[in-house]
Amino acid sequence: MSRNTNVRPVLLAFALVLALGLAPQGVSTQNVSQSLDDKVDAVFAPWTTSTPGCAVGVSSNGSIALQRAYGMADLEHDVRNTTDTIFEAGSVSKQFTAAAVLLLARDGKLSLDDPVRKYVAELPDYGRPLLIRHMLNHTSGLRDWGEIESIAGWPRTSRVYTHAHVLDIVSRQKALNFEPGTKWSYSNTGYNLAAIVVARVSGQTFAEFCRTRIFEPLGMTRTSWRDDFKRIVKGRAIAYQQTKEGYRQQMPFENVHGNGGLLTTVGDLLRWNENFFTPKVGDEAFLGEQQQAGRFNDGRQHDYALGLYIRTYKGLREVSHSGSTAGYRAYLTRYPDQHLSVAVLCNASNGMAERYAHAVADLYLGDKIVATAPTPVKVTAQNVAARAGMYRNTTTGTVQTFVAEKEALRPQSGPALIPLSDTRFAVAAGGRTYEFDVKGGLRVVAENGTVETYERVQPARPTPEQLKAFVGSYASDEAEVAIQVIVDGKDLKLARRPDTSLVLAPLYEDAFSAPTLGLVRFRRGGNGRVVGFSVVVDRVWDLRFERQRTGT
Repeated sequence: MSRNTNVRPVLLAFALVLALGLAPQGVSTQNVSQSLDDKVDAVFAPWTTSTPGCAVGVSSNGSIALQRAYGMADLEHDVRNTTDTIFEAGSVSKQFTAAAVLLLARDGKLSLDDPVRKYVAELPDYGRPLLIRHMLNHTSGLRDWGEIESIAGWPRTSRVYTHAHVLDIVSRQKALNFEPGTKWSYSNTGYNLAAIVVARVSGQTFAEFCRTRIFEPLGMTRTSWRDDFKRIVKGRAIAYQQTKEGYRQQMPFENVHGNGGLLTTVGDLLRWNENFFTPKVGDEAFLGEQQQAGRFNDGRQHDYALGLYIRTYKGLREVSHSGSTAGYRAYLTRYPDQHLSVAVLCNASNGMAERYAHAVADLYLGDKIVATAPTPVKVTAQNVAARAGMYRNTTTGTVQTFVAEKEALRPQSGPALIPLSDTRFAVAAGGRTYEFDVKGGLRVVAENGTVETYERVQPARPTPEQLKAFVGSYASDEAEVAIQVIVDGKDLKLARRPDTSLVLAPLYEDAFSAPTLGLVRFRRGGNGRVVGFSVVVDRVWDLRFERQRTGT
């Protein structure tokens, strides 16, 4: 049954019981279980009858161990979340899209190593193999269509997008972020194209294929795709964004799906996860392939399989994915060796689904957790000061700035790093290391095995006179947008129709940071004159704008 937050005091003795996984003499198993329920309630204590909230489900050894719901599904009509409430799962959806493609591969109707253009002729020919596998592993280099539209001034949820829009945007892209298979960059575009491939190869709509081949066989009766956002979905929670004035609706008014768009419940997600232990959809080979971490062209392994992250959590193997669409937040995780799954779905943009899921997992994993924190070494303030400064990514031009705080080195935005040696530092949670060299270089090694190189640069402080060199009109055919660059007093500003004005903050020579836009890096011709600029964001590395000629 559904249960809204009403947290009772939790006894310290029960915390010890839980940590050891044992019931002391004279305490019933029922009371121990009740204590565990209380602890889960405490994780979700912030969500009440005056806020949106979350649902959580746990399965252990093939059985449902817990289902709870907190907060409201609809603030306007005072409808509470229940364990049967339907939320949107964001990118948790990607594993279902990958499974649909894999089912067609097992049917012999396609191969993961087929070129994408075999099925999607709208995709430009980039002169190098771009395979279905690249899309599902996020090694395709495809620019994320949503970020392109955001650069153009129409971010997702601001207008209705369909798969026809995705194909149209993709068809205009003249370049990839990188050669397929050489780097890793998360791209929703690849998963939208994958859904289109499934529809074209199967002869069914993507939603119908998934219903008959995945959802119905697993008994996922409350799961469907948001392929028509106007469709009435009984029991769906409204998504909200927290603002200074309170909560406001933040719904995904778009029809693109496959990258996200899965409407589901925590119970149905647990049924899906159990399929990896007791297969009803696919077989052992199918499940093994979906969970096989991908590799780069040079043989290095990364941590993304087919719609799933393959990682470790506190020393334990974890197969998981997070999700975020509009005001929905989601996290689905599985610990194969412990036969434990946790699903969390929230209908608030400040719902920390991943944190909640891990907090709940900690309660059920107990003493199985292995401590894995890195051991710090002593470094001098002089050593730390030598590493501080601004560093530029040699591929994208983006920057990382480090600040020295006595004997602690801290990224400009984030907690202090843990020193592992005089030149090597790590984030507290592990998974990312920073390796400095004496020549001012920096290597950042990510958890998924990718390596980024940086070089130290000097911050720029251009004068108003120097800023005039950038003034002009610039246009991008790929984003279908024109942008004006002007000088306003001491500031360089970017103006975009209909009423956007952004101040460009100088970073290093010819490079600026624009709020809500990203890195703006001006390009010069052989004569030193500014001829254009590139916009760089997380999933679009070099979207080019050309300077427009003025009248003769």
